[in-house]
Amino acid sequence: MAESGEGLGTVPEHERILQEIQSTDTACVGPTLRSVYDDQPNAHKKFMEKLDACIRNHDKEIEKMCNFHHQGFVDAITELLKVRTDAEKLKVQVTDTNRRFQDAGKEVIVQTEDIIRCRIQQRNITTVVEKLQLCLPVLEMYSKLKEQMSAKRYYSALKTMEQLENVYFPRVSQYRFCQLMIENLPKLREDIKEISMSDLKDFLESIRKHSDKIGETAMKQAQQQKLFSVILQKQNNVKFGKTVYINDRIPEERNEIVLKPVFEEEDENEEEVLTVQDLVDFSPVYRCLHIYSVLGDEETFENYYRKQRKKQARLVLQPQSNMHETVDGYRRYFTQIVGFFVVEDHILHVTQGLVTRAYTDELWNMALSKIIAVLRAHSSYCTDPDLVLELKNLIVIFADTLQGYGFPVNRLFDLLFEIRDQYNETLLKKWAGVFRDIFEEDNYSPIPIVNEEEYKTVISKFPFQDPDLEKQSFPKKLPMSQSVPHIYIQVKEFIYASLKFSESLHRSSTEIDDMLRKSTNLLLTRTLSSCLLNLIKKPHIGLTELVQIIINTTHLEQACKYLEDFITNITNISQETVHTTRLYGLSTFKDARHAAEGEIYTKLNQKIDEFVQLADYDWTMSEPDGRASGYLMDLINFLRSIFQVFTHLPTNSNDHAAMSGKVAQTACMSACQHLSTSLMQMLLDSELKQISMGAVQQFNLDVIQCELFASSEPVPGFQGDTLQLAFIDLRQLLDLFMVWDWSTYLADYGQPASKYLRVNPNTALTLLEKIKDTSKKNNIFAQFRKNDRDKQKLIETVVKQLRSLVNGMSQHT
Repeated sequence: MAESGEGLGTVPEHERILQEIQSTDTACVGPTLRSVYDDQPNAHKKFMEKLDACIRNHDKEIEKMCNFHHQGFVDAITELLKVRTDAEKLKVQVTDTNRRFQDAGKEVIVQTEDIIRCRIQQRNITTVVEKLQLCLPVLEMYSKLKEQMSAKRYYSALKTMEQLENVYFPRVSQYRFCQLMIENLPKLREDIKEISMSDLKDFLESIRKHSDKIGETAMKQAQQQKLFSVILQKQNNVKFGKTVYINDRIPEERNEIVLKPVFEEEDENEEEVLTVQDLVDFSPVYRCLHIYSVLGDEETFENYYRKQRKKQARLVLQPQSNMHETVDGYRRYFTQIVGFFVVEDHILHVTQGLVTRAYTDELWNMALSKIIAVLRAHSSYCTDPDLVLELKNLIVIFADTLQGYGFPVNRLFDLLFEIRDQYNETLLKKWAGVFRDIFEEDNYSPIPIVNEEEYKTVISKFPFQDPDLEKQSFPKKLPMSQSVPHIYIQVKEFIYASLKFSESLHRSSTEIDDMLRKSTNLLLTRTLSSCLLNLIKKPHIGLTELVQIIINTTHLEQACKYLEDFITNITNISQETVHTTRLYGLSTFKDARHAAEGEIYTKLNQKIDEFVQLADYDWTMSEPDGRASGYLMDLINFLRSIFQVFTHLPTNSNDHAAMSGKVAQTACMSACQHLSTSLMQMLLDSELKQISMGAVQQFNLDVIQCELFASSEPVPGFQGDTLQLAFIDLRQLLDLFMVWDWSTYLADYGQPASKYLRVNPNTALTLLEKIKDTSKKNNIFAQFRKNDRDKQKLIETVVKQLRSLVNGMSQHT
């Protein structure tokens, strides 16, 4: 029962599987069949049985179907056999028709092939046109590039290259010609770089050669602008009624050099103002800068430009060895430097970053240090004040020009103060020669005045005032000699010359006034004083000339206050201004007067020495001649004549008379003192070993003549016996030996009221020993006479006492 139950359950399952097999695609039969094997053990067998039964059923149905349609098949075959004949006929007809169509279509085929070929050609032409239209812009741009290269429009050529690379070449990059063009572009860029760099080198060489012309033009413009400002200031001063001064208050009549152009105009009628752009073509710099900017190599260009310009700066700053000889050498040096920095300033303002303000400042500081060193070295060789003045004017224009371009120039004006000192030194040397020439040409006699016109001419040159002289009738004489007004005029000329250097230095009137006074003081205290001292020391200057020099210095000293007024007038600075420097004329001319007086005394003493050297005493004479020596009488006569000349010097005022009298008195006293000293030295000369009493008596006669000369008042003004006191030492010494009053001398020695107060024991001892030796020699055979023996003993006793007195004085000392 159980098996039968299982069999009944399996049959429907097999039917379902068979239905799936029949209705399912063969690709999915596998899973269905697998399910048969997955069932009960006998299910396969039963499935096969069921499958066979199913196949048999289908065979029966097919057989029934075939039996049902067999007659229809037979009929269809019969009809086909009947149609066969008609089909063959139709085939023949179709073949014949096809042949006729083929024959008829051959010409059409040929024409069709031609049409096809034409259509292909047309399509190819269209394609070619399209490709050419795509390539033509590229070729046109490349051709444009070639034209730009030929026309040297390199910046445009680089822009064209950028368009080719960015826009046109990507469209035709598949073509070989495009690759050739692409490969050629780097070479073209290098060619452009080389060409632009060559143009830059040519530009740098050109501006190096023409920098002096550029600088000259810039300095001319700066000078013209300055002169225009001066003229405008002058007109304003005239308009408002002010005193007209030009360039730091220089008077018009002395301002010739100020208005004289440093640079002569090439064309007086030329009104066009040239600029640096008119003189220099900067396009190579712009092109090269743009080219390197486009190429992305701007830093290389900047470094190269700056490096080359620094080299050029060093060349420009290198002066010629003989630059200091002429002003043209300095002018060429300055114009080259100005031209260099004018170009740099232009490059700074028209380019972006090629040069910077820091770079130009660094370059200028380097150049300024070199310029100052060069000027300091070369200006030291300048000995001509005119050349130094022209150098100063060039430096001022140079500084003003560069200051107008924004460069600091304070150090240049500081240098000018150094050069100003050198200028003053050259002026002092020049004026030393002028003074020497004036002194050489002077006749050292009062100026003769014949008429009123001559008097006014002299007074217009020299500020001389003397009411007493003005009252005198013509002809008359001025007390000073011709050198005085000439010296005064030359001092004023020196002030003018010194003032020329002070202009345009951007200094206040007070500073200029101070500079003028200091330089004038140097002229007076050093140059004029030295010339006066040298003049006084010259051998050909006699005593009368020396007296005239003293008078001249007095008038020059009095004129110093007028020189101060003169400086005040040209600087408009009051003398009452605090810290105003005064002129040192008082001390200068006072020293000169003292030197002249000293030279008078020296010359007199030298003349006295010459006469004294003519003395020819017989120191062993037994008796005097009874009259004074001839040399001494000649000397006294000479002194009388000299002092008469001093006394009768022409004087036009009490001051001059007093001055001449004072000089004469001092000279007379000095001469007497020197004569007394010379005579005393003659007695005490160490080479003189023996003196007889006869020689002493002869010597006494000469001293008496000296005393008579002193008492005769050779020069008025001495009080009492003042002049005779010059011979007091000799007189007391000779009196002591003449009267042989040794007891009184020894007893009263050291007493204020001593008769022989001026006799020195040492002097007395020296002379006594010489007399003692002579006495011994003369009395060698008279020693048996009692008087002679007593006298010899007395001499020896006095000698011992004098020696004791001298030794006591030495021990006391």
